[in-house]
Amino acid sequence: MDGTQFEDFVADLCRRDGCTEVRRVGRTGDDGADVRGRLPDGRTMVIQCKRYDPKRKISNGAVRNLLGSQVHFKAEVAIFVTTTYFSAPAERCAVQNGVVAVHRDHLGLWNNGTALPSLTAVNGAGQGDRRHRALRKDTYE
Repeated sequence: MDGTQFEDFVADLCRRDGCTEVRRVGRTGDDGADVRGRLPDGRTMVIQCKRYDPKRKISNGAVRNLLGSQVHFKAEVAIFVTTTYFSAPAERCAVQNGVVAVHRDHLGLWNNGTALPSLTAVNGAGQGDRRHRALRKDTYE
């Protein structure tokens, strides 16, 4: 799956979960937004998608860029979806600023049927450690 296909995949997951007005807007010069739309509760959202090798981590700067996009598009919710993990500073920045940080473990949950709004309950948790796996088992079984 290339980057555009990944953005389409994320947009389709949003639609599956009842998001509306979902559109893929990612391209060169997209101002940091790959998908935009409305959550099921009506709040506007902006999503940044990064399809990276699992060994590469999302940087703090990438999260800050999404925060800038949230302001630029006047979105109420910012979501960062990646096929990898966040660096510790990036995850901290996301959680402290209300960004929903969907790393590869949470993406797996989302792809397997967990609704996007439910992922906010595990925001900042996990990234492959034992505590995350235990939380996932308790929350989603």
